[in-house]
Amino acid sequence: MARTKKPLLTKSLIYIILSIYAVTIFYPIFLMLITSLKENKEIFTNPYGLPHVFTLDGYIKLLKISNYGIYFRNSIIVTVTSIFFILVISSLASFAIAKYRFFGKRFIYFYFIAGLIVPIKLGTIGILQTMIKLHLFDNITSLIIIYIAMGIPFGVFILTDFIRLIPEELSNSARIDGCSEPRIFYKIIVPLLQPALAAVAIVNFIPIWNDFWFPLILIRSDSMKTVPLATALLYGQYETNFGLIFAVLSMASLPVIIFYLILSRQFIKGLTAGAFKGE
Repeated sequence: MARTKKPLLTKSLIYIILSIYAVTIFYPIFLMLITSLKENKEIFTNPYGLPHVFTLDGYIKLLKISNYGIYFRNSIIVTVTSIFFILVISSLASFAIAKYRFFGKRFIYFYFIAGLIVPIKLGTIGILQTMIKLHLFDNITSLIIIYIAMGIPFGVFILTDFIRLIPEELSNSARIDGCSEPRIFYKIIVPLLQPALAAVAIVNFIPIWNDFWFPLILIRSDSMKTVPLATALLYGQYETNFGLIFAVLSMASLPVIIFYLILSRQFIKGLTAGAFKGE
């Protein structure tokens, strides 16, 4: 009886901790959604309760009056393009580092790892000068280049270890059958890398989508703004439409949630794949 009680107590404690953790995650999202449905005055008089009168004024202004369709388009283009190139470049670099022997291999690997240690914001002035010289200032292409550079070190760090776990016999058997190295990569390595690729994509998606610093530095024209930059400019000096702001935040969180739900299974596999390495 004592042995059976201990697992039950352990499971109960785990469920309680996970339930509390879930509440701390979902309650701010719930609060954001109900606040976006309140009138501006009620946000201050009844900040934590359900709205007495549901209103969609914030969403109507978001869709009709503001240019948020353009801002969302810019954010989607920047995020999706950046993640695509992060995955392509990181997987190719990781494949070369993990499966081939060449001079300077360790130096190249640690060079990528150094990108995880040194904050890219330290080079803001140099980045700004470079983008001006390349005539990419006030262009979302500059953001894509920066985000690719930000994401590659983490991608190489994760994918290199995953590729090392793939048995070399698979590649050797493909070579015997006449497969070229690029075909081995695309036909054998990439399908096995899907959980790791999903993990890299999700981890990079959130900071790229939410980044405010580099759009603030590199973007000036209204047609090139991303969602975080445009949202920050909604705060007025004397009056702020908080209903519109929370409506924007609610809409901006949807792509992140949808992206995670699509890749959640692969993401979980990617995080737990190394748990059985020693078995």
